[in-house]
Amino acid sequence: MYSACASKVASCTDVLAEEGEVHVALCRGQGGTPADKPMREWHNSWQVVAMAALGGFILSDVYPFSCEAVPGYKSTGYRSQDKSFHVEGALNHIFTRSLPFEGLQPRIFRIKLGDQWFSFPEPEALVGKLNRGFLEAPSCHPVKTINEKLIAELDKAFPLKRVKCSFPLLPQGGTGVVTSWNCDILSAAFWISFHEDNANSESLTGGTTEDLEDCLVSFSELSLPKSPGRDSKEEAHEGIYSQSKICLRPSLLVHVQAVIQAPDFLPGSLHILSGPVFQKCRISPFTMPAFHETLFIFGFSENLKDGCLQSLLDHLKGILDNLLTQTFLEGSKLSSSVEFVFQPNGKDYMINVKSHNLGPDCAKDLIIGSVITSDTSILHKDQCFVFVSMNLDLLAMLVWSISDWRMLWTFDNRFLKNFVPGKIEPFKSYSLYPPCYVHDISFWLDDKKGFDELEFHTLARAVSQDTVISIQFLSRFQHPKTEQVSLCYRLTYQTCDKALTRQQVASMQTQFRKEIQQQLHVTPR
Repeated sequence: MYSACASKVASCTDVLAEEGEVHVALCRGQGGTPADKPMREWHNSWQVVAMAALGGFILSDVYPFSCEAVPGYKSTGYRSQDKSFHVEGALNHIFTRSLPFEGLQPRIFRIKLGDQWFSFPEPEALVGKLNRGFLEAPSCHPVKTINEKLIAELDKAFPLKRVKCSFPLLPQGGTGVVTSWNCDILSAAFWISFHEDNANSESLTGGTTEDLEDCLVSFSELSLPKSPGRDSKEEAHEGIYSQSKICLRPSLLVHVQAVIQAPDFLPGSLHILSGPVFQKCRISPFTMPAFHETLFIFGFSENLKDGCLQSLLDHLKGILDNLLTQTFLEGSKLSSSVEFVFQPNGKDYMINVKSHNLGPDCAKDLIIGSVITSDTSILHKDQCFVFVSMNLDLLAMLVWSISDWRMLWTFDNRFLKNFVPGKIEPFKSYSLYPPCYVHDISFWLDDKKGFDELEFHTLARAVSQDTVISIQFLSRFQHPKTEQVSLCYRLTYQTCDKALTRQQVASMQTQFRKEIQQQLHVTPR
């Protein structure tokens, strides 16, 4: 039954047009998806989505099957007997082509400092997320749309000044002033190494190569650490740059000092930076290793602090409430409420959203941003500053009801077709009911090396190409004689935009076992 379904769908691959569809009609309950009422046990169904994945197809739509809607359809009966199929409750499953998994390879980026070229590889946990240009002028991506709406509304109440954001490379020490609000900002950063690169782009292997021409000046101005007695040209030739610690920007807050100390900084105006940021994080539905941030920097006289801060918070709350409460369909209203939660330090806020738009996984409050106030003594004696940071990806997910953050980074063109200029309508996924695959892994710890759970999650992202959606700690065991400690975790694999097969997941799990042994110094059991 399973193999017949898989082979029939796979046989369409060579003859189907690029945007063609494969229709599979099944009796009630046979599909094995939540669309079936009632839904059968997984093993007692055709497992139609998993079987189609073997041929590189995803389920894009499902609706009731109607004999009258199919010209020439005739039920021949069960095994040609006088026993017709039960078409009541039958469903028509619409499958479309999936983007191939193998198409996404790490890229190599090249950057020129002075007269010397350097290259660095894209971190495996961030493959496909660097240099995407979602906030650039030609983009119609929802994160750009929501950013422009947010800025346009604030422009009605405050004078604005937009600051160009450089490519997100940051040398060690590039954060400038270390304060209570950015002292831990680099603890979860992605660190990279520069390598001298005199090769032509065409001669490089191991991935796609991209030259970062438009960020050369901005990065050179960050001034990498220099060794005494050497000029920058001498350092470049001796590989000093490649020995420097360089990370991908974990937050736009690292640029605060540069903006405030710029000669054209205007107190009383909102200075705005927008750009991608990258942070290592544990795997969960609403935490992401890459997202787009917008940062508002507001400076004002100390005697106006309370009034300016309250005015900014009031306007932000009104704008966000309006964006997050949208009437899409007649009789259907999506509800969200914004709350500024005062922090224990007595001066900062977290921007929380209570939302029911994203399903059961969004039962708790989502933190979509923060409001940070600085002491006057830190930067300027006569001025106070407020920094408002917003996660544009989470905001876009809430506004358009996009339940999976990974969808924002897809290369599938069908994603952007959901967004019509001037309209905000709920996002309709083109990949329905993707199957989940569960694997457990247990390993012995090395007492001398220790165990970093954040690196464990980051490695799972890299090996699985972001298909691990959950890592659950199951148990800890200590051997009674050797006292060696073993940990056990459960990994759940699922995609949001591609066909994923059981065989691919098994291969990833095998590779993951090898990687944790090599990189985390544990011994798989």
